Amino acid sequence: MLKIGLTGGIGCGKSAVSDLFADLDIPVIDADIIAHDLVNNNPAVLQEITDTFGDDILSLDGSLNRKKLAQIVFNQKKNKQQLEQILHPKVQVEASRQLLQLETTEQPPAYVILAVPLLIEANYQRFIDRILIIVADEKIRIKRVQKRDRRSLNDIRSIINNQLSDEERLKSADDVIENNSDIKSLASQVSAMHKKYTTLSTTK
Repeated sequence: MLKIGLTGGIGCGKSAVSDLFADLDIPVIDADIIAHDLVNNNPAVLQEITDTFGDDILSLDGSLNRKKLAQIVFNQKKNKQQLEQILHPKVQVEASRQLLQLETTEQPPAYVILAVPLLIEANYQRFIDRILIIVADEKIRIKRVQKRDRRSLNDIRSIINNQLSDEERLKSADDVIENNSDIKSLASQVSAMHKKYTTLSTTK
């Protein structure tokens, strides 16, 4: 079973690409979904986060206010590192469990997508065989995030500035998808990658 690490900056279209792979019946393990589940369903994890960053990051119903946390985390490098130290080891354990579960089924898939925004920074390379980078022009990424999350321009730029640049990510890339056009173009590129990975999986 070939393991493909999918990553890219905020607003590049990682979720859209993941969904297109899923439409082709390819399993997708999403680190963001794992992290959300940990925070939502494991009180100990949420408590660890509030112990570190304070109760101000909670909404009135006691759930995590992700926008408030993002403002704190992306304004100071130290805060970002603290959050990563809390979440990444736990996310990696669960991602590893899901990979093993797929690998040990009677009929493992030809390949699996492991989608991780901080794949390179958080050292997920040890889990995977190839890295697929999704790139898009910064202006397009900003528009997408503004439409999706209603974040301010300053907040979005702060997040972008705290992530690796596309140039830095591309140094680790085995494969690249450019997402500056429409969903038809994106689907065509995913289809090409699907054929490539299916072929590679037979020679791995």
